[in-house]
Amino acid sequence: MDCRNHACNTYSGNAEVKVKPIPPSQGEGGMIKKMNERKDKKKGIAQSPSLREGRGGLLVVLGAGESGTGTAVLAKKKGFEVFVSDKGEIKDKYRKVLSHHRIAYEEGKHTKSMILNADEVVKSPGIPDTSAMIVELKRKKIPIISEIEFAARYIPQNSETKLIGITGTNGKTTTTSLVYHILKNAGYNVGLGGNIGKSFAMMVAKGGYDYYVLELSSFQLDDMFKARINIAILTNITPDHLDRYDYKLQNYVNSKFRITQNQTKEDAFIYCADDEITEKEVKKRRFKAQLFPYSLKKKVKQGAFLTKNKINIHINQHQTPITMFVEQLALQGRHNIYNSMAAGIASRLVDVRKSEIRESLSDFQNIEHRLEFVSKVHGVDYINDSKATNVNSTWYALESMSHPTVWIVGGVDKGNDYNMLKDLVKQHVKAIVCLGVDNKKIIKAFSKLVPTIVQTQSANDAVKAASRLATKGDTILLSPCCASFDLFDNYEERGRMFKQAVRSL
Repeated sequence: MDCRNHACNTYSGNAEVKVKPIPPSQGEGGMIKKMNERKDKKKGIAQSPSLREGRGGLLVVLGAGESGTGTAVLAKKKGFEVFVSDKGEIKDKYRKVLSHHRIAYEEGKHTKSMILNADEVVKSPGIPDTSAMIVELKRKKIPIISEIEFAARYIPQNSETKLIGITGTNGKTTTTSLVYHILKNAGYNVGLGGNIGKSFAMMVAKGGYDYYVLELSSFQLDDMFKARINIAILTNITPDHLDRYDYKLQNYVNSKFRITQNQTKEDAFIYCADDEITEKEVKKRRFKAQLFPYSLKKKVKQGAFLTKNKINIHINQHQTPITMFVEQLALQGRHNIYNSMAAGIASRLVDVRKSEIRESLSDFQNIEHRLEFVSKVHGVDYINDSKATNVNSTWYALESMSHPTVWIVGGVDKGNDYNMLKDLVKQHVKAIVCLGVDNKKIIKAFSKLVPTIVQTQSANDAVKAASRLATKGDTILLSPCCASFDLFDNYEERGRMFKQAVRSL
C-alpha cells in the first residue's frame, strides 16, 4: 500500500488510524517498523542525545493548530522524524501545510502505539496535564515540552536575536501588540507570535527575524524549561484558569513567573508594581535580570511612573526620560496606561528612539475585541470587549466608561466573584443585558444594583435589547466577563456577531 500521496489506513493493534501523507522514505510499514524498533531502546530515557544535540529523533506533535503545525515544519527542517496527532478535526489550511512538507499526521484520535514511541513530545497548550495521554507519556518518562521551548532551541544564545515575552492575566495581548507596533514602526526586523500572530516555530523555520515578540500564556510557560526570554513582561496576576492549577492561586502565580526562570544579568524583567500579587511575589524571589517596575501610584528608580498626568519612562538614571501626557496615548483608560508603560520600557531597552516610541504610542490601533469602538448609532457608542472573559478584564472596561452604560454580560461562568465589580456597576451601569444560557448568578449579583436586567441568547437579540434601553449619549458595552462556549465557538465569533448586529441596526 502506498501512502505517500493519498490517505490510507494503518493498523496498530485493534485501532485503525488514518495517517496522511507518509513521507516517501517511510511508507506504511516503514513508519510502524521504525517505531517498533524503538520500543526496547527507549525505556526510561529522559531525553535522547540526538534531541539534545539537534540531530533528530522521533518528535510527536499533539495538536495540529497554528502552534503544532509550525512545530512540525520546524522539526522536519531540523532533521526529525515527525508525526502529528490531533484528536479533533484538522483545519484545511493546516492539512495543506503538513501535506506540502510531507509530514505524517492523524486526526480524530490519538494512537497510543505511535505516540508512546516518541523521543520527545510537543503538546498544544490547550491539552491539560490530567489528560490520559499526557499522564501515560509522563509515566513512561517521555519529555513533554511546548512549542516555545522547542523553537527557542534554534535561537543561538550568543546571537543578537532577542526574545521579548509578555504574560499576565490581562493586558498581555494589547501589550504584545504595542511592543510589536513600536518596533515595526521603528524599522526593526521583528516577528509577532505565541498566542497571537504566527507560530513562533514557523517563524524560526522560515528564519530572518532579529526580534521575536511573543505573547505567552501560563499553559505555554508550564512546558517551557530552558528557553531564555531576554525581555520579560508580566502585566498582572489575578485568579484565572485555576481549574488547571488544582484551584491553588500560588500554582498559577508560579506558572506566570516561569517567564523569568532562565534570565541572566543581561536580561530585563518588567512588571506592574501596583499589582498586589505580583509585587508580593517579587519581594519573595531573587532575580538575575534587571528589574523595571512601572506604577501609576509611586515613583520608581528605573522603569515608568505617572506624575501630574504625564508618563515618565526611564531605563537609566543618567538618560533623559521619555515623557508623554496621558491624553496623547492612542489607548485610553488606566489599564492602557499600564500597557503603554510596559511597552515603552521594553522598546527603550532595545534602543528605539524616544520620538518613535511617542509616535507609536499615539497612533496605535487597538486590537480587535478589546475595547474596540464599533460604531455610533443614534448617538449611542457601541464597544466590543468580547475578549474580556474574566472579572478583572471587565473591571478595567467598566472603569474606563465615562457615560451611562448598558452592559452586555454573560456566557460560561469560570467561578466568577462579581463583588469587585459592584461599585463600578453602581457608578456606570444603567441596565444589563445578559447574553448567555445560564444567567442566574449574574442576576443574583446585580439585581439590587441595576433596575433593568434583560436575558437574551443571541448577539442579535442582545444588541436589539440594549439599543432599546440606551438613549443618546449612552454607551453599549459588550464585556462578557465569561467564556463564550455556551453560544459561540470562541470570543472572536462572539465579538464578530456583536459587530455584525450593531451594523445591522
